Amino acid sequence: MDDGQLPSALILLAMLVFIATSLIGRGLSVGKAARMGFAWLGIFAVAFALFAFRGEFSTIGARLKSEALGEAPAVVSGGAVRIAKRDDGHFWVDGKVNRQGARFLIDSGATTTTISASLAQAAGLEPGMRGDVVSTANGTVFMPRVTASLVEIGPIRRNDKSVNINPSDSVNVLGMDFLSSLSSWGVQGNTLVLQP
Repeated sequence: MDDGQLPSALILLAMLVFIATSLIGRGLSVGKAARMGFAWLGIFAVAFALFAFRGEFSTIGARLKSEALGEAPAVVSGGAVRIAKRDDGHFWVDGKVNRQGARFLIDSGATTTTISASLAQAAGLEPGMRGDVVSTANGTVFMPRVTASLVEIGPIRRNDKSVNINPSDSVNVLGMDFLSSLSSWGVQGNTLVLQP
């Protein structure tokens, strides 16, 4: 047993002594005392599990709330943004561009972050001559490139973020340029986790 395990062993021993002395002091038979002892151990185990997983329970509660209210299923936990896969098989999240609310499709197959013309207008972004010719599912499209002063996804904020404006599609897409600016990102089961 190393020094790190000694305090845990002493706490366990103290709990067992406490339970045993309280049961013996009541004058119970050995069988009844053993059953009560196991019941107390079970109570301690459940209490310890609730304490140990308290962070996960708050994440589950936030997810249940977002599903019940029909909100985007993003949950902030320890600075990370956790996004549940939607019924369509994609990851959708609410965010902001220059403080204008928007819903984004997270697409690791897209090179750049792209916003709709209506969002660009609402966010005060005027397209100029600068842009990119982009191959999309709908063909090749010229997309003006602008700089948003602020792009936000929960607590994740990117200042002076270059985005493309798609004149022919209303879907806002967070692409690899945004994902690669994170410290890490990845899919865990049916949840996409973005670490700032």
